[in-house]
Amino acid sequence: MFSKEESRLLRQEFWTSFGKSFPTKWILYDTKLKGLSFKFHFDTKTALVALDLEDDLENRINYWEKLVALKSILIDEYLPDAIYEEAYFLENEKEISRIYVILDQKVSIHNKNTWRDVMEFFNVNMTLFEAFFNEYRDVIEG
Repeated sequence: MFSKEESRLLRQEFWTSFGKSFPTKWILYDTKLKGLSFKFHFDTKTALVALDLEDDLENRINYWEKLVALKSILIDEYLPDAIYEEAYFLENEKEISRIYVILDQKVSIHNKNTWRDVMEFFNVNMTLFEAFFNEYRDVIEG
């Protein structure tokens, strides 16, 4: 078991190592579309790459409908394991819409032996997610 401070330091070390190993300028929050952002998530049980819709309901629905219309393209050409969840609840119980890809193996941010796999998973899948987004931005935004 790790103290809060040990856990914080491990998390910090992971994200610093990831940034040095894959020095990419990710889009993340800089999509220029209100309420639409990309996220990396890594905790003591899972690692995932996500596209989150967190704006007001009307805006969420607008983007969601367009992303659902593009689902076959995303799955066939970019991320075959993408999961669409219109009503996804965060740990703080906030409801968002999320499209994500989860690493299908046991990983933990507290286990440095799993870090390389997670970093590679993040790099490959976020690169594909961003390629999809850049290709279809006009459709999503429209």
